[in-house]
Amino acid sequence: MANMPVIDMVRTGQNIGRLRKQAGLSVRDLQDVFGFATPQAIYKWQQGAALPTLDNLVVLAAVLQVRMDDILVITDPAAQVQISA
Repeated sequence: MANMPVIDMVRTGQNIGRLRKQAGLSVRDLQDVFGFATPQAIYKWQQGAALPTLDNLVVLAAVLQVRMDDILVITDPAAQVQISA
């Protein structure tokens, strides 16, 4: 099977944290937007331990006022280049 592009979870998490701060939002603010009982999911996203589900990614992009491509960092292992920042 050919090398397929993959999501860099750690760098995507760093993007989520950076974009959240740029938007002037706290983790608690995002927790409230998503209706989460605890902030653990958001911390996991920011640490690169987990990715938002597709529906949560759509909401996250809207709240942060960016495209989903601006959140995700995708790398192509064959070319060793970053496709999106």
